[in-house]
Order: sequence, then C-alpha cells, then structure tokens
Amino acid sequence: MACVPRVRSDQLHPADAQENLGAPTRRALRKGRRHRPEPAAKVSILTQFTELGLSAPILTALADEGYTTPTPIQAQAIPFVLAGRDLMGIAQTGTGKTAAFALPIIHRLAEENVKAQPRTCRTLILSPTRELAGQIADSFRTYARHVKLSVCVVFGGVSTGPQAQQLNRGVDVLVATPGRLLDHMSTGALRLDGVRILVLDEADQMLDLGFIHAIRRVVRALPRARQTLFFSATMPKEIAALAGEMLDKPERVAVTPVATTAEKVAQRVVHVETAQKRNELAHVLAHDTDGRTLVFTRTKHGADRVVKHLEQVGLTAAAIHGNKSQSQRQRALDGFRDGSTRILVATDIAARGIDVDGVTHVVNFDLPNVPETYVHRIGRTARAGASGAAISFCASEERSLLTAIERLIRQKIDVVPRQSSGPDAPAEPPRQPQQQQRRPAPRGAHPARQHDGEQARGRARPPGRRPAQRPHGSAPAEAGSADLSQVSFMRAGRGRPPRSR
Repeated sequence: MACVPRVRSDQLHPADAQENLGAPTRRALRKGRRHRPEPAAKVSILTQFTELGLSAPILTALADEGYTTPTPIQAQAIPFVLAGRDLMGIAQTGTGKTAAFALPIIHRLAEENVKAQPRTCRTLILSPTRELAGQIADSFRTYARHVKLSVCVVFGGVSTGPQAQQLNRGVDVLVATPGRLLDHMSTGALRLDGVRILVLDEADQMLDLGFIHAIRRVVRALPRARQTLFFSATMPKEIAALAGEMLDKPERVAVTPVATTAEKVAQRVVHVETAQKRNELAHVLAHDTDGRTLVFTRTKHGADRVVKHLEQVGLTAAAIHGNKSQSQRQRALDGFRDGSTRILVATDIAARGIDVDGVTHVVNFDLPNVPETYVHRIGRTARAGASGAAISFCASEERSLLTAIERLIRQKIDVVPRQSSGPDAPAEPPRQPQQQQRRPAPRGAHPARQHDGEQARGRARPPGRRPAQRPHGSAPAEAGSADLSQVSFMRAGRGRPPRSR
C-alpha cells in the first residue's frame, strides 16, 4: 500500500471505466438488475487528502506517515465509499488500493460511534493469503491510530484460541482468509449478521485459489443491506460474474486498462531450457541485479531447489511458500524488507502478501500457467512511480504460455540472449558407489528403511532385488512430499522407481 506525491491526470480519468471493462463484463454486471448502473462519475483532480472529506484524526495519521497526496485509485474511490456506494475497483498491486478502502471505512465506522456486539464484526475484509491479510490489518491500525477502533486478523497456520478470544469481544474491522473465517463461523466464535461493509480484495486471485465456494458461503451469511467493495487487478469473465452476484449498482473506478502491465517495468525474456535455468538465474542475479529481487517459481519444491542452488554459488536467498510455517514465512519477509536477504523466491500464492517497496527486479523462473498471473507478478516492481525490470525464463515447452501472455498484455516482450553456458550443476553431490550403499547399517540404525519385511540386517535379498533408490543426482524428497508412484514402488520392493519426466 503506497501513497505517492504526484497524481497523473491521465491515470485519474481513464477514457471510460465502463468501456475498459468490456462488453461481456458490462453484461454480467447488469445481470439480474432492473436498472443499468450509472456510469462512473468523473472525479476532479485532487491534490490533497484534505479535499476528500476525511476526518481530522485520519488526516493526522496520514500526516504522521508523510502522505499528503492521494494516488489515482484513492482519489476516485474514497468519495464513493464515503457515500456508501458499492464499488468495483480495477487496480494493480502497488497503486494504493488498500488505503482507498481503509481510509473511508475508518471514517464511517468512527462517525457511527457504535460498539460491535460480542462475536460480531462491523466490517469484513476477505484476503486470499495470510501475508496480505496481515498487511491490510496493519494498514488499518496505522490509519486508525487516532481513532478508537478494534482491528482483528484471522488466518490459518496459527492457533485459533487467541483469535477466538478477540472475536468473542466483538471487533470493528475483521480481516480474514476464507478458510479460517469459515472455521470460526462453524465453531460459533463469529457470526456475520452485524457486518455493514464487505471488502473482497484481490478477487481474481481468490478465484484462482479456488475460494469461490467459500466466498459464496460467506456472502450467504451476510445481511442483504450492506455496502460491498470489490477489488481486482484483472477482470476475466468469472470475476465479472461474481461481481454481478455481489454488487448492487456499483460505481466503477480503474487506474489502468484491464490486464495491462505497469508502464515503468522493462520486460524481457530469455529463451533457456529447463535444465539450464538455475545457472542462468545465478548469472542474472550476480551480474544484472543489485537491489531487492523477487523470483517466482511454479511449485513449492521448485522454490526450495532454486534457493539451494543459489546458496551453493554464494548467493543469499530465502523461500516463501505454503509448506513453510508462519514463523518461517515471516522471517523470510522480514529479511527481505530490511535488506539482509536480497533475493526472495516465492510461489504465486505466498507472494500475494508481499507488499515491499524497493523491489527492483522480478524474475519469472517459470512462466505462469495463467496469463493474468504474469500481470500480478511483475506488478511487484515499479511501484509508487519507481522503475523496475521483469525477466522471464522461457523453455521450449513454455512457448505457448509466453504467447498467451503477450496476447493478454497486447505487446511483444523483448528477447535477450542467454548469458550463462552449460547445464545446471546438480542440486546435490553424486551418490556413493553402489557397493558402499549396501553395507549393513549399525545395530538399531535406520529402522524406517526396512521394506515390507526385508530387514536391514542379516537377511539376504531375493535375486534381482535392489534397494529402492531415487534417480541419480536428484534432490531428496522433502518430508510429506514424496511422489505417490515412487512411494508405492519402494513399499513393494520393486527397486528403482521410474524417472519422472
């Protein structure tokens, strides 16, 4: 969430917010409504937060943070939210959209001066990830520091007890991930009949993560008389349909056309095969980047392998993904923020909560399967008016993904030559010769390595049987993550599992 000291008039007033949404989206938004929603009103250029009608305590908190000028999304959205209108906001990450809904919500809640009832909340904000939920809650606390409001955040990965205790007292602002919210609803720790304002943040990512059914369950538990604010960086048909279900004659604001990338991001692509990507990444990070760099991988285990390789070549990096504990994820984020860790390797899900200024480079180690995800990824750099660079690695099997991305953003990405040479170094040293592996283990050692009655000591194996091994040079499987086909081979004593391709 950022506020910048300059407002660009061409961003303040896109040609027509309704035209930017496209005909399918407009039809979806009108579905089930008796009247066509009024077009988004033009907002005069506002140069100061003092012109937006916010209360003095909020303006004081903004001044404490050094903010005096709203970003385009803030200048457009805040008047509508203050007026109690439903809102659809199309804005990429880094545009200041958190403050666009946080500031007017704080104003309205403080003005009503009503205490939340036990086990209820007055405002509910849904977030796709725990990191993003935590940062939204921090923003509310920052801007409400001179206003008496209670803020609570609930997400998975931590104990439910302290969360339930805070909910039991009633809260003014609740920020939640859908899964943990439903957990508290099912135990009776929370009911939603007192919600006056609902905010759905990062709606397109919610859909990508499969939260659509959870969101609908939450909406069914809400009162019909409420204000709904709906924010998304992209607007595919499914998101437009969901907005049509939730919003009532919404105002629409947009600071960039749908599915466009940040203007100040220099994009380029390197054609490099999968086996050579880690060496290429190490070369890029060592020679072409000197600031905070965010590396995206498609899988959790891929992120761990990349970090291991970078450490082997002397580069300090950390990984953040769903298999990490909350404390591990927080340590990685803290190190990235304070500069002690310059390179952060992340999956798309975990990266939704990364709100760090000063990211100079984004590297797409793997191209995303969903083209819109590319827009989300590179939006992590060139924030708040700064410039940045996005480097994408494209293997031969990813050419179709690159084509889909270029079609979505309506531009060709510049191709640059590969800088490194040769295949990647193995992720671990070669295994010892076979005869050394077959030495009997000391008494009492490795009890878990017995396979279906074959003892580790003193029993001859049937002819042709060999101990189960992983493919030569491959990385060891992490706890709880072994491939099921390989597990079945090892348990059946059939020797080497098939190589995964």
